[in-house]
Amino acid sequence: MDFSRVELSDEDLAFLDEARSFLATHVTEEVRRRDRETGDNFDEGLHLAFGAAGYLAAEWKPHTEGGFSRVRRRMWELEKRRAHVPWVTWGTTAMVARSVVKFGSPELIEEVMPGVFSGHVRLCLGYTEPEGGSDVATCKTRAVRDGGSWLINGSKMFTTGAHNCQYVFLITNTAPDAPKHKNLTMFLVPLDSPGIEIRGIRTVDGDRTNIVYYSEVRVDDKYRLGEVNAGWAVLREPLNTEHGAVAAAPDGLQDTSIMMHQAGSMAQAVDGVAARAAQPNPNGRRLLDDRSVAYRLGRSVARMEAALSAPDIFGRVAIAQTMRDISPDLMDILGAASALPFGADGAADDGGAEYVYRFAPLVGIYGGTLEVFRNMIAQHTLGLGKPTTRRP
Repeated sequence: MDFSRVELSDEDLAFLDEARSFLATHVTEEVRRRDRETGDNFDEGLHLAFGAAGYLAAEWKPHTEGGFSRVRRRMWELEKRRAHVPWVTWGTTAMVARSVVKFGSPELIEEVMPGVFSGHVRLCLGYTEPEGGSDVATCKTRAVRDGGSWLINGSKMFTTGAHNCQYVFLITNTAPDAPKHKNLTMFLVPLDSPGIEIRGIRTVDGDRTNIVYYSEVRVDDKYRLGEVNAGWAVLREPLNTEHGAVAAAPDGLQDTSIMMHQAGSMAQAVDGVAARAAQPNPNGRRLLDDRSVAYRLGRSVARMEAALSAPDIFGRVAIAQTMRDISPDLMDILGAASALPFGADGAADDGGAEYVYRFAPLVGIYGGTLEVFRNMIAQHTLGLGKPTTRRP
């Protein structure tokens, strides 16, 4: 039986036409150019247009509350990906907003959520610290109660989107002497608070992220999410989402694993190299006529397809590792001109393979390193016990 086809109603087909028309109108070449230049992976004008048209609310809400049906949600996600919509800041916003609704006070929900749906309020993640690595529970950023408010001091690394956001989902240490995971408290901190300094950092793939400093930042208790010292319960759900450790939907209308958006860049690069390798040169010879080229390109395609088929957290690791493994082959097949970036005269494939080569190391550390995820798979999925680095 062929499960690959979904029967679309006339209404669904009309929605698909509407979505494609909207994206074609608003995701312009200027939007894409600006995103490549800034590295923000966010465009405010486009985001506000999504909000005004009701797409942000429809994407976030369940169908029972006026959101997309499961089929239309899938169609919308795929069309956005094909149009190369800058997506990171909406991704963090949608993820954090669920914790706001679940753990925030009615006053905070009323302050934040209407702006989330209109596009005027964006939320980012304040997890990693300059010396903390992938273990966010080793948090040293301190929050000390002072009457009806809190004073926060510390710093966070890789707070992507902070310069385009209004609030940060901030993990703090509120009980330094308590056991690990029982000393954490979560806040939704307004980023225009006095004492906050945002400094931009450029990564090797051209993206913009930030280090954020907190110096005597006073935050009202209404911005606390969940109970004091129970922040791990608040953090766990969005952290699992970021890790890709979530159960598959029973209807199958979802990505096989997280990071499929990033995998799209890899697939596009592979297609570009394959197209270039099949073109004859002035002498009528193709790169594919070299058996070693055909072998390496075929191996890259096979590895990519296997990675795209791997589910949940396995797929997260497989996609990141595959990007690292095949991008050097893609560049080598095309030769020296593959080192030229997008928009450069003479770029072999318009910079596709070059971008994936620079992007691959970052994909392997988003939300934690590949080594961390392999340990998670070993411990929690395969039951191999807690990893140790001690000498036997």
